[in-house]
Amino acid sequence: MSYEVVFTNARIALPGRVVPGNLVIRGGRIAELEPGGGPVWGSLDCGGDLVMPGMVEIHTDNLEKHVVPRPGVAWPIGSAVLAHDAQVAASGITTVCDAVTVGDIWNDPSRTGMLRDMVRALDEASAARSLRAEHLLHLRAELSHGNLLDGFEQLSTNPRARVVTLMDHTPGQRQFADEAVYRRYYQGKTRLGDREMDELLERHRQSQRRHAAPNRARVLEIARARGFVMGSHDDASAAHVDEAAGSGLAFSEFPTTEEAARRARETGLGILVGAPNVVRGSSHSGNVSALGLARLGLVDLLSSDYVPASLVHGMARLHREGGMDLPSAIACVTSNPADLLGLGDRGRIEVGKRADVIRVDDRTEIPVVRATWRAGERVA
Repeated sequence: MSYEVVFTNARIALPGRVVPGNLVIRGGRIAELEPGGGPVWGSLDCGGDLVMPGMVEIHTDNLEKHVVPRPGVAWPIGSAVLAHDAQVAASGITTVCDAVTVGDIWNDPSRTGMLRDMVRALDEASAARSLRAEHLLHLRAELSHGNLLDGFEQLSTNPRARVVTLMDHTPGQRQFADEAVYRRYYQGKTRLGDREMDELLERHRQSQRRHAAPNRARVLEIARARGFVMGSHDDASAAHVDEAAGSGLAFSEFPTTEEAARRARETGLGILVGAPNVVRGSSHSGNVSALGLARLGLVDLLSSDYVPASLVHGMARLHREGGMDLPSAIACVTSNPADLLGLGDRGRIEVGKRADVIRVDDRTEIPVVRATWRAGERVA
């Protein structure tokens, strides 16, 4: 059921400006805007809080953390989906693309099955109207692995699928240009010894030589046929970006160097950076600082990646420390991702748009999402 809600004493985030005033949502839509409006009986007095569009998340790995909350612990997937969804909505995210990695670097059948179960649980929860946010799928295609195509072709038929990114985590390039970083990262996760890690590295390199090129060609073919939004992951050089632009990709996800980000700007690719990088002030992998890219005008989109709460926090830091005015920082988490995904009914506070709205106290160092409405219904 959709209710009428009247927001008063709010700072309303409109396209390109933030103005004091009143906002009315009715019938699941933005119904009225009154810049500078006064008190209204029965309204929600926002006390000067920011009222902005619900955030649109292109990439989060958060669901998998709820499915496997500790090493060796498999949580019931239906319950994990609901917990993930609640966390997302409470973080002010009203549309989320849940990332599903297709092509497991460990060739682990149990993990592949878990990912299929996650998607099925999302479908079931959505059909039961149990979800607070709207959930779409982001298919992350690990090109260097032989088990990619079976899973990708199956998941690409899911009506929830919207985004595809082309990835290659083979050591020695992109995110792991420094092989020592790769070793630290995966040995920390798996407790493999040096000899076992040497064997793993060699297997990955051989797999890349065998599978990356044909997998890339087939994934692109499927993605184009289905009209998916496509991105390139961890671009480290101008050549990586040129390859992406030449293949018709729309955005560069987590560029690892300033060179790659600058080339993305020149070629017209959207530049997506990680909110955890913004919040922490640096990359956990030793790559380029997202705040540094923002100060150079090289950020278009923000993703919470693995911490949903980082999205609103990162937005605030883009404004306070990244050289962006507040409307531009808000656009990185609302209208820009909505436009990239082709979701023209949301991402802006305009009369007639879907009433995906959040109330945020952004006057503190860490912004607080006070409430979330999706299609006019309060969900958090």
